[in-house]
Amino acid sequence: MISVNDLRTGLTVEIDNGLWIVVEFLHVKPGKGAAFVRTKLKNAETGQVVEKTFRAGEKVAKATLDKRDMQYLYKDGNDYVMMDLETYEQLSVPEVQVGDGKKYLKENMNVSILLHDAKIIGVDIPNHVELTVVDTPPAERGNTAQGSGKPATLETGAVVNVPFFVAVGDVIRVDTRTNEYLDRV
Repeated sequence: MISVNDLRTGLTVEIDNGLWIVVEFLHVKPGKGAAFVRTKLKNAETGQVVEKTFRAGEKVAKATLDKRDMQYLYKDGNDYVMMDLETYEQLSVPEVQVGDGKKYLKENMNVSILLHDAKIIGVDIPNHVELTVVDTPPAERGNTAQGSGKPATLETGAVVNVPFFVAVGDVIRVDTRTNEYLDRV
C-alpha cells in the first residue's frame, strides 16, 4: 500500500479490482478544509480514462508488475509476435495491448512487455527510435523562415513534423512519447 501523496505519473495502482495507470496528478491544498489529490487514471486493460479525487493520506494498493525484455519479430494479422530474449519463447500480443506504440515498431526492435499475474497489460517501446524517412515533400527555396517544418512519413507509417532540410532516405531520431522529431542521425 502506498499513500496517494506518493503518486507519480506512470505508476500503476490497483483500485476497485482494476489496474489503473496514473496519467496526471495534482496535490490541492485549499485555504480551508483538508488537502486532497486530484488524479486522472487510465484503465490498463480497456484504456478508459477517469478522474478520481482522493483525500490526502489515503492509501491505495501499488500493482506488482513483471517487466520482461522481448524482441518484436513480425505482425501476424492483428497480433504482434514477440520473442522472449531469455527463453526464446514466442508470444502473440494483441494490437490493443501495443497501443499507440505500434506506429514506431520495427522488426527486431527490443521492447519491454508489462505483465500482471501472467497477463499482458502493455508494451513499453523505447523513448527514442531511429527510423528512415520514406516520403516527404522537397524543401522549397526561401521557405525556411517560417520554421514550422513539413510532414514526413517514416518507414513504419508514422507521420512526424520535421525541419525543411530533412530529405527522403535520411535516418532521424523520434521521441515516441511526444511524436516529435529530435535530430538527424
